[in-house]
This record gives sequence, C-alpha cells and structure tokens, in this order.
Amino acid sequence: MPPGSSATPQEQAQAVFHRLQDLYGDPPSFPRLDPISELVCTIISQNTNDRLRDQAYKTLRQRLPTWEQVRDAPEDQVVGAIQVAGLGQTKGPHIQSALRRITAERGKLELEFLRELPVEEAKAWLTAMKGVGPKTAAIVLLFSLDRPAFPVDTHIHRVSRRLGLVPQSTSREKAHQLLEQLMPPETYYPLHLNLIRHGREVCVARKPRCDQCPLRDLCQYYSSITVPQE
Repeated sequence: MPPGSSATPQEQAQAVFHRLQDLYGDPPSFPRLDPISELVCTIISQNTNDRLRDQAYKTLRQRLPTWEQVRDAPEDQVVGAIQVAGLGQTKGPHIQSALRRITAERGKLELEFLRELPVEEAKAWLTAMKGVGPKTAAIVLLFSLDRPAFPVDTHIHRVSRRLGLVPQSTSREKAHQLLEQLMPPETYYPLHLNLIRHGREVCVARKPRCDQCPLRDLCQYYSSITVPQE
C-alpha cells in the first residue's frame, strides 16, 4: 500500500479495478476455445508473443487437424509445426504428454469434468502435467470452463507488485493465490485483461509512463520515486 494509506488491500484492489474499468472499459469477449484447444494453445504461448503463438497454433491445426492426430503423431511433426513460437523441442513433448495423460485418465480427450471439481482440485489435476503451471491451468479454467481462477502473466506480476497489491518478493506462482483472495470471482476476467493492457501500454517494464497513469496515488512504486515537495 502507498505510505500513509489506511485502505485495506481489498479496498485498494477494488479501486484499481474500477479505475482500470474507467480507463479501458469492459474488455471484449473473445471467441472461446474448448478446454483441450485452450490447453494446447496456452502451452504454445509460453515465452512467446501473441502473433507467433497464433501462427504456430494455426500451423499445428492445419497439419494435424484433430487432437488425436497431434497426440499420436511422431514427435518431430508436432515440434516442427509449432517451432515458430520457440522452444518447440520442449513444448511439443509437453503437448503430446498432456494429451496422452488426459486420454489415459479420462478415456478420451475431454476436460469438461473439471467444471464439477472444486477449483483447487481442478488446478492440481492440470498442474500435475508437465509443462502446465499455475498460469496455464488458470487460463484453461477461466477462459474455457468459466471457473474462478486468476491467471498471472509477466505483465500482471509486474504491475501488481508495483502497485503493492502483492509484496515485492512474491513469485508469479504465489501471486495467483494472493490476487484471487483480493477480488471477487466475477472481476477476474476483466481485471486480468485490463491489467495486461495496462502493463503493455502504461506500466511497461522499462521506464513506466507514470505521468499517464491514473493509479499513481495507489502505487507503491510511484510513491517510492516521488520526492515530496518541501
């Protein structure tokens, strides 16, 4: 919290939510992928940008149109299809391993059963797979299954620490849990997308544009770099 503030962390988070809503509005609703497609797409998205993710995902679907074909294909075919997104030698085996595990445990490629599990159990089931961390699990749950999970990417991690919503030393993995505790579930989707947009456009990694930011008075980082006038 900024020095001298008497607001609780929940009140600060609510203030951040409403100001970002005023600044950016309600995020648009994107066409939703089914949970298996979302899982694969999110694994591809790790450590790359949206353009390369989309290109790799499109190529994979063109070359191997069904997830059964992706699961059963020679590894080099999957790796080659997604290589443009980088780390194909790692992501390809992770995708195939996840699809095989789902088939082995469920008898077919489906994740709809996660709608019925308690959220923490659903997260644990997903993160038991190689290549599926807390962010990937939360994206699948939130975007494809309408479950209350809050994905934390590099932008949200940076912005939330600068604001003081989570302690500076908080890991990205721990930030998922802490941010979920601050806000009601119905805010997760818009807050997730608006924090990402704010991190890309204003609270950038290098030289954040504090002069353009409507959250200055809520921000620990801004308080730390501002010298009070005497």
